[in-house]
Amino acid sequence: MRLAVGALLVLICFGILISRFVFLQFSRYDYFQTMAENNRISLVPIVPNRGLILDRNGEVLAQNSFVYTLEITPAKVEHSVDETIEALATLIEVSSNDRKRFKKLRAQTHSFESVPIRTHLNEEEAAKIAVNRFRLPGVEIRSRLFRQYPQEKLGSHMMGYIGRINDKDLNNLRESGDLSNYKGSDHIGKSGLEQYYESQLHGITGFQQVEIDAGGHAVRVLSSTPPVPGNNLILSMDVKLQRIAEEAFGNYRGALVAIEPSTGEVLAYVSQPGFDPNLFVDGIDSESWKELNESLDKPLINRPLRGIYPPGSTFKPFVALAGLEAGKRAPPFSISDPGFFTLPGSSHRYRDWKPSGHGVVDVRKAIAVSCDTFFYGLAMELGIERLASFVSHFGFGKPSGIDIKGEMGGLLPTPEWKARRFKQKWYPGETVIVGIGQGYTLVTPMQLAQATAILANNGKAMKPHLVTGIQENKTGKVHQVQPVVVDQVALNPKNIELVKQGMMDVTLPGGTAARLGADSEYLMASKTGTAQVIGIKQNEKYNESKLAERHLDHALFITYAPAENPKIAVAIIVENGKHGGSTAGPIARRVMDYYLLGKEPPTAKPAIDEAAISAPTPAEPAEEHAHDE
Repeated sequence: MRLAVGALLVLICFGILISRFVFLQFSRYDYFQTMAENNRISLVPIVPNRGLILDRNGEVLAQNSFVYTLEITPAKVEHSVDETIEALATLIEVSSNDRKRFKKLRAQTHSFESVPIRTHLNEEEAAKIAVNRFRLPGVEIRSRLFRQYPQEKLGSHMMGYIGRINDKDLNNLRESGDLSNYKGSDHIGKSGLEQYYESQLHGITGFQQVEIDAGGHAVRVLSSTPPVPGNNLILSMDVKLQRIAEEAFGNYRGALVAIEPSTGEVLAYVSQPGFDPNLFVDGIDSESWKELNESLDKPLINRPLRGIYPPGSTFKPFVALAGLEAGKRAPPFSISDPGFFTLPGSSHRYRDWKPSGHGVVDVRKAIAVSCDTFFYGLAMELGIERLASFVSHFGFGKPSGIDIKGEMGGLLPTPEWKARRFKQKWYPGETVIVGIGQGYTLVTPMQLAQATAILANNGKAMKPHLVTGIQENKTGKVHQVQPVVVDQVALNPKNIELVKQGMMDVTLPGGTAARLGADSEYLMASKTGTAQVIGIKQNEKYNESKLAERHLDHALFITYAPAENPKIAVAIIVENGKHGGSTAGPIARRVMDYYLLGKEPPTAKPAIDEAAISAPTPAEPAEEHAHDE
């Protein structure tokens, strides 16, 4: 009986074992065959060439260049990877950052894939490694493509830069479903056009099917899918125009944006000071990062999009247009300017920049001579809600939508905003100073340029954009980026013409920038402006000679030309530049002279000349200097 029971148990066990074999061999055959193949075959990514970035004339702004890289293939190392790195360190410099980066990249790759330990080897370093190659199994010198910005600092904030992929980038790629396309890629666009058009520039990763043995070593390539190179970007900007604009700033800080009003194409995009994007490609060193990050000049701030400033008197043409459209200042309306404005029942004086006043002033003259008193009263009559609602159609208080990420929306204040922000009511005096572009009102240089372009285009708002064409790298076919209308302000032709005439008068005798238009071959429509940096009390007088350089007023200037058929609209802010007409205006003049006439500056001398910022000529009144408590 015991023998029979034992035999039965053995038979049952063998039966279970046989049934399990049958299940694995037949029912689960496909699954285990796939697993076996995956153990035998590995997919090795082939990184695509990144697309180029070109200006409107084909000048290269971002390209790829071959550099020597020192790489280690862990599976081929004789002893240990750490020993190999120490041996390399006796021949060339291997920094702690190099080691950290290698360790991170190694954790993300297969043992049979090579991992860079040093990039950008010079010829001497490459020669040392080559001579000692026989002693370093698993080490090899390769030639890899690296991003290069041949124009260096030129247009750096517009171009942006690429950098090594970090954990945040990986999470973003995972969420967007693009992670698989970045297998083998080390870099990704971090800012500017490089970031905004990452999907176009990166391309499609290729793969090799590689057979590997039990030790994880590559045996042979079974098949290969070539990568698809990234597409090229063709920009609206001109390298030469960009260089003229940047050099015109000299040592001043600030921003400039030039737009073609009819299309929204950005012709120049300046943020001063800039930085060299080449520093970031392979990881910026600590000294360079500290220098950029701790500089008082803030070279890493993208001023056209993230610099926010009071618009000052450049806001006045839009206030004037609001008044005309509301029927508040229709000709022959005029005021007698005593040099100040007071609210009913109040003794507080809102001062004009000209203490003695401007005499009899209508809307056209108010723009030309920048009469504060005229706009104080107009703002009060309009009311803050109606004023804010109207000027919002010119792009104030909201991002322009340009093809660069991180744009600020500025601030167009209203009573509702103040109640949310400060839990306080809105006071009439706050409406008064909004009329001259002061108070809570804040704009970016991009918004000022967009507003000027909309005004030049008679109320038709085009979406600003830097890229005009995307070229397929494989076929060479160019897909044009079509202009997009984002808003249309319904304006009375007589009203817009009157405002434009006032702006034309700014650079004619009697205007606040008469000297600027004295010898011009084309007619400009402009507006100068100054914006306070610090407050000046009611009984104090602004004295720039007693102020620190960074407490001086910002200089602003908006313009478009030719006035009768606008081809270019420009907005400029020079930080602590003091005067719009004599500091910011000459920069605009150089930009427009080149764009409209092909005239190049005679020398590399900046447009801003301290000697030129002196007393105005007899034909030119002193510029407005609006200060209030």
